[in-house]
Amino acid sequence: MAEPILSVEDLRTYFYTEAGVVKAVDGVSFTVNRGEPLGLVGESGSGKTVTALSILRVVPRPGKIVSGKIAFAGEDLLTKKEREMRTIRGNKIGYVSQDPNSSLDPLFSVGNQLAEVIRAHEEMTKEDAEARVIKLLKLVKIPEPETRLGAFPHELSGGMRQRIAIARALASTPDVLIADEPTTNLDVTIQAQVLELLKTLQKDLGMTLILVTHDMGIMAEMVTRTVVFYAGRIAEVSDIKDTFRSPKHPYTAALLNSVPRVDRKRDLTSIPGNIPNLITPPTGCRYHPRCSYVVDKCATVVPELEPCGDNRMVSCHRWKEIQLGGY
Repeated sequence: MAEPILSVEDLRTYFYTEAGVVKAVDGVSFTVNRGEPLGLVGESGSGKTVTALSILRVVPRPGKIVSGKIAFAGEDLLTKKEREMRTIRGNKIGYVSQDPNSSLDPLFSVGNQLAEVIRAHEEMTKEDAEARVIKLLKLVKIPEPETRLGAFPHELSGGMRQRIAIARALASTPDVLIADEPTTNLDVTIQAQVLELLKTLQKDLGMTLILVTHDMGIMAEMVTRTVVFYAGRIAEVSDIKDTFRSPKHPYTAALLNSVPRVDRKRDLTSIPGNIPNLITPPTGCRYHPRCSYVVDKCATVVPELEPCGDNRMVSCHRWKEIQLGGY
């Protein structure tokens, strides 16, 4: 039986702006099993990244975690003091951001930045830290790692910087690695290399990986289970094969219909409308203004996230009566 390492329960993270309260994450619940590659997928603004930042308790102002529970290794992270969270970030939970340019300090060398993370969590000499850094650079396939110790971020390519960011996230051998759109600013060839690196590391290290992306194609290659987000809530949770073969939520099916295939021709269908304003979100099911299967109940009653098969959950009033095509 799978052993949960991280559990998010009824998480609500809001942003208090002059225009109103943005309910970016509004009642999100899911679990991550030890050693599992899990995907958080959805359009931009669906709440994926805010959920990841909430797990680490680094939600930027004016955001605030309003309620919920984030259980990691049996302890609620939301009850921890900031001093305690500093021992968890980087040490127990690593994070790779979307943009390595903003996450790496341009004023410090690669060697200094990686050694700083290691020595922040472990007592060791400068020489031992440097030896660990070289091992990390080899782990993420950086060529000639000894010569890269003194390099600065601007002297490296985008793909190399992202590898350095991954190495830094792995510096203290965390139990969980969160990779937030790790290929956003990279060209297609480098994207494939970075994703293959993450896939290899996850398998070789037996690492728990939470991959945040809007790309269903990346999900198919990288994870075994998906959590589909829409407008701050969860639409569906499913094994990746079931997600592609038989989606249960109309939004999941719509995402799949927008992905091209290389083995045959197919008509790509865009999702009508836009993701809603989360200051004044739609009543009932938040997807109902864009849904082809909407009925009166969808506009008034919030659907519960309920079981719909083995290891599957869906929040749709009509999932039992509608037949959705797979990929």
